[in-house]
Amino acid sequence: MRDYILLLPLIFIFHDMEELAGFGWFFRKNPWLFERYPKVMNTYRGFTNEGFTLAVYEEFIPFFGVSLLAYYFPCSFLYGLWYGIFLSLLGHFFIHIGHTVYIRKYIPCVATSIICLPISAFILVRCAAFMNADAVTVLAAAGGIVLMLANFRVAHGVMHYVNRKINLSGN
Repeated sequence: MRDYILLLPLIFIFHDMEELAGFGWFFRKNPWLFERYPKVMNTYRGFTNEGFTLAVYEEFIPFFGVSLLAYYFPCSFLYGLWYGIFLSLLGHFFIHIGHTVYIRKYIPCVATSIICLPISAFILVRCAAFMNADAVTVLAAAGGIVLMLANFRVAHGVMHYVNRKINLSGN
């Protein structure tokens, strides 16, 4: 199990580098998306690279932090928490692929989602074989998913705050 633990932050970094490199360009080249899909795109209205970068950095903290803790202090709770966080990332890949299929246009994040999806699924299946499915592990995995959903909201809050500050200052 320990052999796979530190792959989580590496997969996150690999995937999010595509998002960081491409989202600003993508939104500038496709302004029609904001009118056609307002529910999804309102999240990115007023997008700035600085706001998005800070949000990605904030999201990275639990990926890296929990992975390090699980690596150096192996126990059922930390393994379960790590597993839940990894499941959240796997779900994130499915969402990106779904968005691309829905709008019928490449979104910068899909290439790495397609690459990382089978790798992540393989890692999760392998690690499930090593883990005990006791109550602590299962509850910790559920907690990892909840943590990432809450963290996603915090990251978007950070992004919106920075975007507003930058857009108001005219920079």
